[in-house]
Amino acid sequence: MAVEGGMKCVKYVLFCFNFISLFCGLALIVVGVVVQVSMHKTFRIMDVNASAGPIILIVVGLLTFFVAFFGCCGAWKENHCMVATFSFFLSLVVIAEIVAVVLGYIYRDKVKTMIDKNLSDMITNYKVGSAELRETLDKLQETWKCCGAQNTSDWKDYGSDGKSVPDSCCLEVKPGCGNGTMTDTAKVHQQGCSEVMSIFLKRDAQWVIIAAIVVAVLQLLGIVFACLLMRAIRGGYEVM
Repeated sequence: MAVEGGMKCVKYVLFCFNFISLFCGLALIVVGVVVQVSMHKTFRIMDVNASAGPIILIVVGLLTFFVAFFGCCGAWKENHCMVATFSFFLSLVVIAEIVAVVLGYIYRDKVKTMIDKNLSDMITNYKVGSAELRETLDKLQETWKCCGAQNTSDWKDYGSDGKSVPDSCCLEVKPGCGNGTMTDTAKVHQQGCSEVMSIFLKRDAQWVIIAAIVVAVLQLLGIVFACLLMRAIRGGYEVM
């Protein structure tokens, strides 16, 4: 028995929804990998909890991709089992996203602690560490226009005079510009990198939360459409 109108529309809406979700899943995987690599390249991370966010993104991205695949095939082939599988796993994805948002909120202050600790370790090992470590910290200070973890005084042991900072702290980076200029606001950035990066993360966190809510609402609609299509298929309908 052919189903006209509304149920046919549900089928194609569900298919399109999952087709878009395939790309969303891939995007989440890419973002998670990029963030994970960037964090480990920028910081010498010792706390495994710092990787929780990117890993959750990658896992959710993989789940979203495979769930969307089941949704696409189930909707197109009108397969009750595949649509049911899609609905079940999409529910798990929504739960995982809610958990990720909650954990992100709970551990929001831990991010700043992690940044403080790793920046402090990098500054302590700046002279005795590898060339890669020095290059990474210099690039970080130049990019974020900051100096030290909390402020320029974190570099008090950098020079023998106790008043020098790396050239990467300078407003205008050039050889020797950091010599004896620790407190010179006209030549050196005075704000610490930890504060600068924390402000940036907090500012963007609200947009991440808004995006997560929008995605969750769309996924809930996907579950509703899947349930409607399952009901039609179970009832012996054939969607043309």
